[in-house]
Amino acid sequence: MLSWNVNGIRACAKKGFGSWLENSGAEIIGIQEVRALPDEVPEELRSAPGWCSAFAPAERRGYSGVGLFARRKPDSIETCLSDPRFDVEGRLQIARFGRLVIANAYFPKGSGKERDNSRVGYKLDFYRAVFERVERLRRGGLRVLVMGDFNTAHTKLDLARPKSNEKNSGFLPEERAEIDRWVAAGWIDTFRSFVPEGGHYTWWRQWGGAREKNVGWRIDYVFASPAAMKFVTDAFILADDQGSDHCPVGVSLDPEIFGG
Repeated sequence: MLSWNVNGIRACAKKGFGSWLENSGAEIIGIQEVRALPDEVPEELRSAPGWCSAFAPAERRGYSGVGLFARRKPDSIETCLSDPRFDVEGRLQIARFGRLVIANAYFPKGSGKERDNSRVGYKLDFYRAVFERVERLRRGGLRVLVMGDFNTAHTKLDLARPKSNEKNSGFLPEERAEIDRWVAAGWIDTFRSFVPEGGHYTWWRQWGGAREKNVGWRIDYVFASPAAMKFVTDAFILADDQGSDHCPVGVSLDPEIFGG
């Protein structure tokens, strides 16, 4: 299973997303920051052979949006948190495959247009709404994986320059505390469970040679409920995969996670 913030599906398609999709080896792929209405997604991706696809766009064109590609048809897909503040921005898909639930989420940035951290409150509210939703699914006996761009580096290990970003959205104490809450509730950062050391990032600025120098942030995650974690056999970052300022992240799963 893979997750990737593509930073615009149309732009990423021109950089080889279709070929990447076909050769990914994944059964389920969630993408974030689609930035296109469903009918604006290239037809060769919407109707890619062997894939079921679904998209949850923002009402505002060219903004936000998430999408899902799956080798098997989901039993159901939900896209609403029943709060118009969130639902108009197309930030969530919750897909059920047997006993497995995949929540594909694009968590908001908190920086705001003026980079004054004006959207931090909105971001934290979204975190809490998603947390409450997936907690209900978990308590219902389902195996839940939450994947996507969380837009927060959890600890100092998760960004190259923590000291200079202490007052920037993405590394604010209150943002990091939201991930602390997930962990305290039993959710597992799958990558960290396999790779404890720092220096592994999923997003880099698009200037100053940041990616080449590996001056980045780890802000893309797959979190697992305890019941789902029993079926996770590996977690990884595909740092060499190009096409976006983010790279894909993923987990390897025992096929028994779907049922039984």
